[in-house]
Amino acid sequence: MVTLYINGEARDAADASRNLLSFLRFDAGLTGTKYGCGEGLCGACTVLVDGQPVHACTTTVGAVAGGAITTIEGLASGGVLHPVQAAFVEESAMQCGYCIPGFVMTSVALLNRDPHPGAGQIREALAQNMCRCGTYQRILRAVERASQANPGGAE
Repeated sequence: MVTLYINGEARDAADASRNLLSFLRFDAGLTGTKYGCGEGLCGACTVLVDGQPVHACTTTVGAVAGGAITTIEGLASGGVLHPVQAAFVEESAMQCGYCIPGFVMTSVALLNRDPHPGAGQIREALAQNMCRCGTYQRILRAVERASQANPGGAE
């Protein structure tokens, strides 16, 4: 048995070799993290572990045991969207929305590392995320908006 700390709550997992994405969606009921490619190539399943973006589809529960895991459900606080989430809404940065949790989580990690990245840094950070609808320009504008709106960082 291993313990995971997901969005501030301790949860026990019986199988340390289990895929983190499956555990989050099916055991923890946190369906905001999406299954995309299953190979760590599209970024739809990105969560934060100790503030770092991790592809949940290629990560085992045991690999993140004891770490602080944040999913898209853990960003909003008291009914108020996280600044990155709000910027994505304001820029209409989603079409189907399937990839957006991964983009948001990757963007939060970027802005926590560098509160005011340049356009090139944003593109580089988001390079492992894929949007099949092609809303990349709106996504870039959303991350830029979030960086301008929050002088101290994303969290």
